[in-house]
Amino acid sequence: MSETLAVHMEHITKTFGRVYANKDVSLELRQGEILALLGENGSGKTSLVNMLSGIYFPDSGDISVHGNKVTIRSPRDAYNLGIGMIHQHFKLVEVFSAAENIVLGQPGAVAMSRRKNNLEVAQLAQRYGFEIDPAKMVYDMSVSEKQTTEIIKVLYRGADILILDEPTAVLTPHETEKLFAVMRNMKADGKSIIIITHKLGEVLAVSDRVEVLRKGEYVATVNTNETGKSQLTEMMVGRPVSLKIERPHVSPGEVMLEVVDLSCHNSDGLKVLDKVSFTVSGGEILGIAGIAGSGQKELCESIAGLYPAIGGAVLMRSELEDETIMEPVLGLRPDVISKKGISMAFVPEDRLGMGLVGAMDVTDNVMLRSYKNNKGPFVDRKTPRALAERLIEQLAIVASGAGAIVGRLSGGNVQKVLIGREIAQAPTVLIVAYPVRGLDINSSYKIYDLLNEQKKKGVAVVFIGEDLDVLLELSDRLLVLCGGKVSGIVDPRLVTKEEVGLLMVQDVTEASKGATEPPPEQLQMELPLQESTEEYFSESLNTEGNRPA
Repeated sequence: MSETLAVHMEHITKTFGRVYANKDVSLELRQGEILALLGENGSGKTSLVNMLSGIYFPDSGDISVHGNKVTIRSPRDAYNLGIGMIHQHFKLVEVFSAAENIVLGQPGAVAMSRRKNNLEVAQLAQRYGFEIDPAKMVYDMSVSEKQTTEIIKVLYRGADILILDEPTAVLTPHETEKLFAVMRNMKADGKSIIIITHKLGEVLAVSDRVEVLRKGEYVATVNTNETGKSQLTEMMVGRPVSLKIERPHVSPGEVMLEVVDLSCHNSDGLKVLDKVSFTVSGGEILGIAGIAGSGQKELCESIAGLYPAIGGAVLMRSELEDETIMEPVLGLRPDVISKKGISMAFVPEDRLGMGLVGAMDVTDNVMLRSYKNNKGPFVDRKTPRALAERLIEQLAIVASGAGAIVGRLSGGNVQKVLIGREIAQAPTVLIVAYPVRGLDINSSYKIYDLLNEQKKKGVAVVFIGEDLDVLLELSDRLLVLCGGKVSGIVDPRLVTKEEVGLLMVQDVTEASKGATEPPPEQLQMELPLQESTEEYFSESLNTEGNRPA
């Protein structure tokens, strides 16, 4: 690794109104190194690299690239300086091929030679060890293939300074290792890389140095081989933090949720869930793992009554008029489910699209759950306001008060408002989808604690996550989805991350086979259901048209 600086940012300050995003922050990126940028949500990481990539302009401070002072006013200025940023949310044209996306916007002849473009992309991919089909359409790609396309697009434009924002957020362990191998190849070729991630294990595995920010200010830069998770966490948070995820022992109670042969189509008529079956008991956390697009979103939303199903059944334990039964709820709206004596809470993946209203304050967002309960013509704001204030205090939500606009809060605080509101309903079934995506380590552990508290209260928790390490530590059982099918239900205490990763990417035919044939003993898989759908619901499935497709 060279001591020559590829980037030197000195005394950078950026404000939004009265709030400091960055205050007198400096950063040094050496030629041919991988620098990890760490910090809690709201610590200024993204703001800092956005100024390097031309999205923001600093209020004060200097930026030098390869020893020359520069002014970066736009992303095009950054590209011209050899700086490219790979965003967490991909910016690709779905109906174009990989090669077409990569060359899009580049100067050239009026007529485009697809053969020539495909060859150039293939040669560039081979140089760094990428696996990509230049002619493959984006809408047919996996998440890792889309990410590969984004990285090659930046390299094709001549970038030698790359910024990767949460690059492993939706990758399997195997895909993550492949990405790290490519990053090391780029580093060996003299490329300089900044990686933003919340996963400390990955920071220690791939980076050369780590820079830590806290509350918009520079804390320290350390050599990766001279530090560890505990030290990095303490620098990020400002105090010692335990990195152990608790899995309290709770004897499972009665089955609270049962899913039987659930099948769903997407808007294009393609099957995204294929006869998915499982049960969840009170006092249990069932983790659900799978690569992006394996049906996790459709699964949780169809259980919650927000996504149409084409077959199967969903039952929840109902307590109405001193009678406890398993009530079929598939296809029913959430308010209808509630009227059946079922207390269900759902924390969706889309926090500010489906979960909360960004333009409303904390009180009004809490009130969305209760305003229909008002008996008279006037809405009760006093009770939801008291609840909002209690949530702010109990969950340490950083907000000016119950009147704070939710859309102006950081991601971690938005998520705390959403989860707090749902838990306040005292549910018997709690479904959470990617509750810590993009959150810092402190906020993440707070949410893990909240889920464990619900487990201790006898709630059946369904936890859809993307970090296998967390899923293996937090869950009591782990269901793995592959291509919309259950490829296994395993005991997290008895499997490795690599074994689960293989279940996530195995061929759909093998996934279907694994659900009916005895699996390897070390995986401790369970058959998802003992009785067939027809046996369980002979009355409701007595016609061919109602059977799962």
